[in-house]
Amino acid sequence: MSKLTDVPKRILIGRALRSDKLGETLLPKRIALPVFASDPLSSVAYAPGEVLLVLSVAGVSAYHFSPWIALAVVVLMFTVVASYRQNVHAYPSGGGDYEVATTNLGPKAGLTVASALLVDYVLTVAVSISSGVENLGSAIPFVVEHKTLCAIGIIVLLTLMNLRGVKESGKLFAIPTYVFVAGVFLMILWGAFRGLILGHDMKAPTADYTIHTENGGLAGFALIFLLLRAFSSGCAALTGVEAISNGVPAFRKPKSKNAAATLALMGGLAVTMFCGIIALAMTTGVKMAEKPATDLLNHGHPVGSGYTQNPVISQVAEAVFGKGSFLFVILAAATALVLFLAANTAYNGFPLLGSILAQDRYLPRQLHTRGDRLAFSNGIVLLAGAAAVLVYIYGADSTRLIQLYIVGVFVSFTLSQIGMVRHWNRHLRTEKSPLARNRMHRSRAINAFGASLTGLVLVVVLLTKFTHGAWVALLGMVIFFVTMTAIRRHYDRVSEEIAAEDTPDDDIVRPSRVHSLVLVSKVHKPTLRALNYAKLMRSDTLEAVSVDVDQADTKALRAEWERRGIEVPLKVLASPYREITRPVVDHVKSLRRESPRDVVSVYIPEYVVGHWYEHLLHNQSALRLKGRLLFTPGVMVTSVPWQLDSSEAAKKRARRRAEWNAPGAVRRGPVSPPKKDKAAPRK
Repeated sequence: MSKLTDVPKRILIGRALRSDKLGETLLPKRIALPVFASDPLSSVAYAPGEVLLVLSVAGVSAYHFSPWIALAVVVLMFTVVASYRQNVHAYPSGGGDYEVATTNLGPKAGLTVASALLVDYVLTVAVSISSGVENLGSAIPFVVEHKTLCAIGIIVLLTLMNLRGVKESGKLFAIPTYVFVAGVFLMILWGAFRGLILGHDMKAPTADYTIHTENGGLAGFALIFLLLRAFSSGCAALTGVEAISNGVPAFRKPKSKNAAATLALMGGLAVTMFCGIIALAMTTGVKMAEKPATDLLNHGHPVGSGYTQNPVISQVAEAVFGKGSFLFVILAAATALVLFLAANTAYNGFPLLGSILAQDRYLPRQLHTRGDRLAFSNGIVLLAGAAAVLVYIYGADSTRLIQLYIVGVFVSFTLSQIGMVRHWNRHLRTEKSPLARNRMHRSRAINAFGASLTGLVLVVVLLTKFTHGAWVALLGMVIFFVTMTAIRRHYDRVSEEIAAEDTPDDDIVRPSRVHSLVLVSKVHKPTLRALNYAKLMRSDTLEAVSVDVDQADTKALRAEWERRGIEVPLKVLASPYREITRPVVDHVKSLRRESPRDVVSVYIPEYVVGHWYEHLLHNQSALRLKGRLLFTPGVMVTSVPWQLDSSEAAKKRARRRAEWNAPGAVRRGPVSPPKKDKAAPRK
């Protein structure tokens, strides 16, 4: 990249890091927690609200089911965390669910898991950013009026932060994440103290509202379906759990132990906050409605379209801390910020998984390489682009986006745990140690229970969310699966095609002869240089080739050729339709047909110019000809440059750029004067 681009690049993402500095970017547990677990931790800001929104379809009376739904989510969370603790110990390389499924269930299962995770990572960014914008928009009207634009702007900002590197971005994300966690725990403890000890009557701003519904008093199958749908919405609290198993290589040593400890800590914090907010929401009388303008009633009258329905966590904080209080403002700000940063889970999981898939030739190889800051920059940019498109299509509406959510997560959960069961079965067939076998039996039981439970939840999610938008996520998974399969087939086909044979063939034996052709339009300095260069190559035959597009020019060329006595024979190709490229290509192909084992070497004089607009005036015929000859086997194309005077200006610009360093590209410091070599004594 040109040195001129280093100015914005170094300002935005910092100075480049050497490859041997990769160890310095590894994360301790205190940084890894906000980096990899910010998604499940922040989901408590909207998951309780999604549960109440679904239950409101049956009216306020259905709210008493929310504690049981919360309990089911807790059981599921602990099961998934316990299962993934087995994963990080068994597969610490960072492949996560993809590696587990591929190794134990086969490539197609692994590719299914990878497709599901890639879709879910994109949705994680879209949902988190959209939800954060909605929380921020309740306080800042401009954000509500330009919701989509603000969401895309935050995606760009988050992308730049991640391009600076995992460790550096982790430090930026740690403070708001920990402030949010501390604020929620303080709210739960203070709310419990006020309610249980002081006996205060805490009321949410919607406590006196009622919910109008046409589906009140649901019973039987309709009620069961509603509860299952509410449970599937509450399962949004589990998104991002798998990111830690994918990010094990980013942890400091001992990697597996630190990753397992981070998983346990994340699970404990998430379920405690989720249950605490649900309990406070019930205590303070929070009301939520899918259509608040018409279904939320204040003294029997709809609140109207001008009403803004605040999230559950915001209403609970207002009831516990008081509206406008210092702690209320701090928690509100931290909630909005941590929702933005929750997308960071995907920004670490997607590029890592993309790198592994690229290494396995399922994605372009560019996704496997690290950028200047030792982050997988191409994967980060690809994720940001896909999320921005999704946000634009859905207008940054988290309610619509969340219906697409969590399908991919539970696909990967289920296949991963089934794969882990087969993993333990395979090892138990060869393991002889009783102690090790007992440990494997325990791990297999955990993974088997996890597979059963997550498989059941997957069925529930598909049944309750399919018509509400989950089909879009499934379609995305299919598109990823088909695309990655096609990429792998292409790479395999190319590898097979270019593989060197054990026995010599026409492609590796020495050509019998080399025919050299020098393209000529006029007798001038570039032509003479190309002729002299071609003579040095000592070809078997050498001829100059010109195309007759103008008889007068061709006649003048022949006369000048003879006058100068140039020894190289000149061959003029007829071109009745005044084409240049086709006659040359046909002539080259005819030489190849006459002698298939011969090689044809074509020398093309080209001008080297100094300004971009001069490229439009020169070398156009040469570019077209080279483009055609590239597809002709047995043909080598050589450009013979002739530097015009204007190229000197470009050379001076290049020299100035080479001598200039972008801010931050070089570390400054005291430099000792160079030692002068002592002159050798004269003899």
